[in-house]
Amino acid sequence: MEILAFGVQADEKPLIEKAFADHHDVRCLDVFLNEDTAPIAAGYEIISTSVNASLDNHVLQTLAAGGTQMIAQRSTGFNNIDLQVAERLGFTVARVSSYSPYSVAEFAWTLAMAVNRRVVRASNRTRDFDFRLDGLMGRDMRGRTVGVLGTGKIGEAFTRIAHGFGMSLLGWDVAENPACVELGMKYVAKDELLAEADLISLHVPLFPETRHIIDAGALRAMKDEAILVNSSRGALVDTEALVGELRQGRFTGVGLDVYEAEAGLFFLDKSIQGVEDDTLARLMTFPNVLVTSHQAYYTVDAVGQIIDTTVHNVLDYTAGRRSENVLVPAEPRTD
Repeated sequence: MEILAFGVQADEKPLIEKAFADHHDVRCLDVFLNEDTAPIAAGYEIISTSVNASLDNHVLQTLAAGGTQMIAQRSTGFNNIDLQVAERLGFTVARVSSYSPYSVAEFAWTLAMAVNRRVVRASNRTRDFDFRLDGLMGRDMRGRTVGVLGTGKIGEAFTRIAHGFGMSLLGWDVAENPACVELGMKYVAKDELLAEADLISLHVPLFPETRHIIDAGALRAMKDEAILVNSSRGALVDTEALVGELRQGRFTGVGLDVYEAEAGLFFLDKSIQGVEDDTLARLMTFPNVLVTSHQAYYTVDAVGQIIDTTVHNVLDYTAGRRSENVLVPAEPRTD
């Protein structure tokens, strides 16, 4: 059986081909799955997609008409998939429920320290042999307060690094993580965390109730000199509201690896034609903002785990097995 993989990055292709070599043939495409590219999948029973794929009603209908029966998504997030439609059409949909949390946690700290110590500005200057220090002053992290919104595996890994810096730890989540408590984390209400933290990092999944969890009110509650980092999902932050606060000169720095309208932009080269997204364009004009292209997960370790899990998801499907990674069909209720 040949599997069709959409949205494969150049670095990923040899890893995917090697992982599937002993099991199935795989055809890797660098284009993302969307309304225009869905017809390519005709005749493929199994396809693999990336987090930037669009699996809405129209795309799923096209896939079903072409004979696709299994979708193996190479990511933890699945908010890009209409699961109700997928189940109605009889698809099996699986995701990667977990991979190296350190890849994302370490990159979140990379963003935090880069904006704190003005690394991008300094690098741009020294390339022009400008070695002045004006405007490059940062702050020690030791002794300051970090606020972690979401203390699952990635949030815990981020917290361990913060503990190593010698920071006071504040957390917010629906349930306390004992490992974070053991490190000295104090769980508080979200409003208290926003008001007290010098650095705020987002590690919650995107659900309807977490969409724009950092909205205009949350941004106003933060310290003027705070640092905000989002390496989770773009729609956790109301970008228009963020731009409004930045225009008032607020925040020491903002590090964003995700953007709420990143589909059709991130992972693509837009350097020639530019972008028509005015909000993103305005966001990137601020000298205290650093935007990267959803690369926090992009390490050899994490990508390798993602691909290995995807292979196992495909093998489970062909063998008629079910694992915790299966989203559709939904687990039958037992009550």
